[in-house]
Amino acid sequence: MHNSPTLDEYSAAAARRLFRQRYAIDEQVLGSLLEVALSRGGDYADLYFEHRSSSSIAFEEQKVKTASGGITQGLGVRVLSGDSTGYAYTEDLSLASMRQAAATAARICDRGSNPGPAGVVDGAGPDRYRVEQPSIEVSSADKLALIRRADEAARAYDPSIIRVNVSFVEEVKHVLVATSEGRLAADYQPMLRFNVQCLSEVGNSRQMAVDGGGGRLGMEYFIDHPPESIAREAARQAVTLQRGVDAPAGYLPVVLGAGESGILLHEAVGHGLEADFNRKKTSNYSDRVGQQVASELCTVVDDATIGHGRGTINVDDEGNAGQENVLIRDGVLQGYLQDRISAKHFGVAPSGNGRRESFRHYPMPRMTNTYMLAGQSTPDEIIHAVKRGLYAKAFSGGQVNISNGDFVFSVTEGYLIEDGQVTHPVKNVNLIGNGPDTLSKVTMVGHDFTLSDGRWTCGKDGQSVPVGVGIPTVLVSGITVGGTQQ
Repeated sequence: MHNSPTLDEYSAAAARRLFRQRYAIDEQVLGSLLEVALSRGGDYADLYFEHRSSSSIAFEEQKVKTASGGITQGLGVRVLSGDSTGYAYTEDLSLASMRQAAATAARICDRGSNPGPAGVVDGAGPDRYRVEQPSIEVSSADKLALIRRADEAARAYDPSIIRVNVSFVEEVKHVLVATSEGRLAADYQPMLRFNVQCLSEVGNSRQMAVDGGGGRLGMEYFIDHPPESIAREAARQAVTLQRGVDAPAGYLPVVLGAGESGILLHEAVGHGLEADFNRKKTSNYSDRVGQQVASELCTVVDDATIGHGRGTINVDDEGNAGQENVLIRDGVLQGYLQDRISAKHFGVAPSGNGRRESFRHYPMPRMTNTYMLAGQSTPDEIIHAVKRGLYAKAFSGGQVNISNGDFVFSVTEGYLIEDGQVTHPVKNVNLIGNGPDTLSKVTMVGHDFTLSDGRWTCGKDGQSVPVGVGIPTVLVSGITVGGTQQ
C-alpha cells in the first residue's frame, strides 16, 4: 500500500533527511569536511550539497520529439583566503571523495594555521513555495495530455498556424549548505516551465511567437494557467505579427507594457547593481550610493520572498535567507546586491543574493525577482499622453554593457501609438539605449504592476539561474527605436 506524501516531504525538512539518510551526511561529517577545507589556513569555507531530479518533454509536429530525465548530485567546496577563492567539486558523495574535494579547495593558501570551523547548527528558514505535488512526480501520460491540449488549442486558433512546439521542463532540487561560521541551511526547490511556440504562415510571410510560464510550483500552476490559454496567447501573437507594419526609426517616446517589459529593467539596470561589478568598479553605478540615478518616480526592488516566484529562494546558495532589497528608492541608489565576498568589501551584511547554477559553480551576486514598484497613473492615461511613439509589450531579451549600461532589446510584440491611441502592430523593431539614462527619462508610472509569468533565465559568467521580472506600465520620454520604416 502506498502512503500519500505529506507536506513535510516537499519542504526543507525533506532536503535535510535526504542528505542525512541517503548519504549519511550529518553534523559530524560536515564538521570534518570543513576542518579539511580550512586545514591550510583559509579564512572561511562552505559546503554546498545538491541533489537535482529533472525531466523534460519536447513536443513538435504533433508528436514527442524528445523526452529526457535524470538525477545529478554533488558537493561544491569553497575556501576563501583574502581576496582569493579556492573551489573544487565532486559528483561522488562518498566520504573519501568529499574529503579530497575539500583538500583541493584548501590549496588556495598555505598558512598552516586556523582556529577551525564553528560547530554547525541547524536553523529553520522561511517556507515560500510548498507544493501539493511536484509535477516531476506526475506521470508522463498526464503531462502529455496537457501538451496535446495546448497543441490542439493553438492549431484551432487560426488556419495560418502551421507549426506548434510545446515544451514541459521541470526539476526538484534539494540543497544543503554548511559554513565554517556554523551556519547550516537546507532547501527544497521545485521548478516548472511550460512553453508554447507557434508559427503563422500567410503567403510568403512567416511569423513566430512564444508564450508560457511557470515558477516554483507543482501541477496547481495549470489551474490558473490552462494550457489552452497559453497556446492561444502564443498563436495570437504570431497571427498579430502578420499584420505588422515596419517600425519607425528614430528617437521616440516609448511606453513599456506591464509585466514582461521588466526584462529591460533586469538587464539594463539590475546587472549594474550586482555588487561584484561595483566592487571592481566596472559598473555605471559604482560609488553612487546615495545619489540620484533615476527619475523620482522609480523605486526598484529585488525580492526573493515572492511566493512561488521563479526567482524566489528561501535561502541563497551561501546559506543566507532570501530577502526583499530596495535598490533604488524614489530615484536614489540605496545599495547593491551582495554575496559574502562583496559584502565584506563594502562592510555590509550579505543581502541573500549569493547564487550559483549548480554545485559545479561558485556563488556570485545575482538577481532573484527584480521589479519596479507601481505608481499613480492609469495605463490609459499613459497611452493618451503620447502623440507619436511605440508601445512595447513583449521582448525576446537583449544585450547590455555592464560598464556603461548601454543596451539593445528585441521587441517581439509592439504597436504604434498615434494621437494617444494604440494602432498598428509593428515588426522588426529594437530598442537601443542606456539603462540609467532610460530610468532618468521615466515621466509616468502606472498603478498596474505585474510580475511576468515565470519563464526567464539569467546568464552571467557562464552560469544560468532562474529569475523573475516585473514592471507596471511606464512611459519613457525617449528611447532610440531601431526600425525599418523608410
